Amino acid sequence: MNSKQTFCGKTAEQLRLESPVFRAVEALQETVWINDKKVPFDEAAAQCPLTMDDVRDAEARLARFADYFRIAFPETAAAGGLIESPLREIPEMKAAMEKQYHVSIPGHVWMKMDSHLPISGSIKARGGIYEVLKTAEDIALKNGLLHEGDSYACFDSDEFRQLFSRYSIAVGSTGNLGLSIGIMSAKLGFKVTVHMSADARQWKKDMLRSKGVTVMEYESDYSVAVAQGRKDAEKDEYCHFVDDENSKTLFMGYSVAALRLKNQLAEAGITVDAQHPLMVYLPCGVGGGPGGVAFGLKMVFGDAVHCFFAEPTHSCCMMLGMATGLQNNISVQDIGVDNRTIADGLAVGRASGFVGKLMAPFMSGCYSLQDERMSALLALLADSEKVFLEPSALAGMYGPVLTVSDKGMKEYTETIAAPEKVTHLVWATGGSMVPPEEMDKYYRQGKVLL
Repeated sequence: MNSKQTFCGKTAEQLRLESPVFRAVEALQETVWINDKKVPFDEAAAQCPLTMDDVRDAEARLARFADYFRIAFPETAAAGGLIESPLREIPEMKAAMEKQYHVSIPGHVWMKMDSHLPISGSIKARGGIYEVLKTAEDIALKNGLLHEGDSYACFDSDEFRQLFSRYSIAVGSTGNLGLSIGIMSAKLGFKVTVHMSADARQWKKDMLRSKGVTVMEYESDYSVAVAQGRKDAEKDEYCHFVDDENSKTLFMGYSVAALRLKNQLAEAGITVDAQHPLMVYLPCGVGGGPGGVAFGLKMVFGDAVHCFFAEPTHSCCMMLGMATGLQNNISVQDIGVDNRTIADGLAVGRASGFVGKLMAPFMSGCYSLQDERMSALLALLADSEKVFLEPSALAGMYGPVLTVSDKGMKEYTETIAAPEKVTHLVWATGGSMVPPEEMDKYYRQGKVLL
């Protein structure tokens, strides 16, 4: 780290003195940050430029595409053409974590299985696919092929594919967003390019190429891939760049998850209110996916939901940005952290300033955990619940443990309700599309650590 470097006028030494989080990130220590900038929901919502109307608009657009999905992706037919994932209680995993970490976790632990979303098998299927759909809808309306009241089944036609073949879509990705954008764009007929960072898994690159997607590989990290993708797209007026760092469209696509979850919780008989709060743990990379989901949850449940971002110790850019108040004006690399992690989907060194600023008054906090802990939790979940996730998806699993083992998180939990009345929800972000041989490697690594 450059000793003369300053961050919005502050030196690293000043930040070390002011911020325990800065010191913990610099030292690669697991840590918890409770957000002192969080305000009551009504106050946060009043100052937010986005509203529940934006969430409803995104929900309506996805509903319009249901007829298309039933035809183009038959695996969505049983759900009426919706891209949705199961909600599952994981009592065996809860018991396994209690035994592993010598704790007792009051309340129930559930898992939202975005790892098993149709089409691209990760949380990115929500935002990524949604942005492609909105782009396609806008183009079809502009060119007079789509009219109010039309069945969107028409998108699965040669006429529409021929139209979209004149346009291209590009994105920078560590892997899962690239999969969702690539698969969806290619299916509709777009030319599509995915700029992938060095940490992206080879099987994800291979899958994209098998779908006819152009994959550009970089030896650098996520930020470089995004920057190059954005630069290339600016040269082509017919190219739409999906900007994971700044896209409101992506963000709103993710937010629709909250409306679906509300129904699932009700069907499961789970009450969410002031006396029965919901604590949600969201693996976080650049922030778009977990930020959008958290925003939707706050719009639906208000002060009854408490959201935490979970990040690897080597890539905890969102916690660093939010805790210091510097947002995207600081990266983990700026303070000598290498941004290398087994959790490829979370290998991001600089957080989205758009998400960090927007969510600052809403979020309850962030925590970081070591790669080894994610690997061990992966094997523990596989053994206890027979569910196999990719490493990054296990970042949220440590959250319920921290509510009883970390002083700050424990005090926070006890101030919101009786601990036994809390429902813990771990957001499982990806894993169902991982090739069996790759998943077996992850599992064996975790078993060794257990």
